[in-house]
Amino acid sequence: MNVKCLIIDDEPLAVNVIKNYLLQVNDVTLVNTFNNAVDALNFLKNNKVDLIFLDINMPLLDGLSFIKSLDKKPEIIITSAYEEYAVESFELDVLDYLVKPISFPRFLKAMNKVYKIFSDKNSNNLIQERPYIFIKIDKKKLKKIYLDELLIIESLKDYLKITTETNRYIIHQTLSSFTDQLPSDNFIRIHRSYTIAIDKVDTVEGNSIEIAGIRYTIGRTYIDDVKNKILNI
Repeated sequence: MNVKCLIIDDEPLAVNVIKNYLLQVNDVTLVNTFNNAVDALNFLKNNKVDLIFLDINMPLLDGLSFIKSLDKKPEIIITSAYEEYAVESFELDVLDYLVKPISFPRFLKAMNKVYKIFSDKNSNNLIQERPYIFIKIDKKKLKKIYLDELLIIESLKDYLKITTETNRYIIHQTLSSFTDQLPSDNFIRIHRSYTIAIDKVDTVEGNSIEIAGIRYTIGRTYIDDVKNKILNI
């Protein structure tokens, strides 16, 4: 998978932020950047891309009008300093809406949506890569984590301990935001401090479950959801 993308933004600093973030992720190639949507439209007449990072307030042609003018629309992630255009943007089927200043964790969450979209689009390939996400394990390094290797994600206040079948990682992220990136059919939050992989549950006893020989308590507010999803009762 190689996702070809454009950046369309009239703010050089904003362009540089996205360019630097793109350098930290795999499987994405930045094809070109434009400081106005008109030049980008001319480029797209003869060039195909998969993804566009698009500002809204720009000279000559604003971002929303640009989207409406496209015959064949790539995936689009809005990058705007203004929240008030979000509803109209999603009505135009944008993939995500990032409000400036854009943090790297929020950018990474958007990119995980991109990876899922293009993994699904390539699902007819003879060889398919297993579903995965990227996590930031130090200031500049991203680590690919295959979802079928995840066991449990544990909240440590502002940090998470992610346990896989072979490793453990500590990252700076909230449990809620990380859980939102995971497919709900495969993962479930069982406690304010734990999200677990449903298929890795070995035993359920009372208000606790066991994964890889370790027992975890099921929170009272989560017990009904756990019974519905794990025990099907």
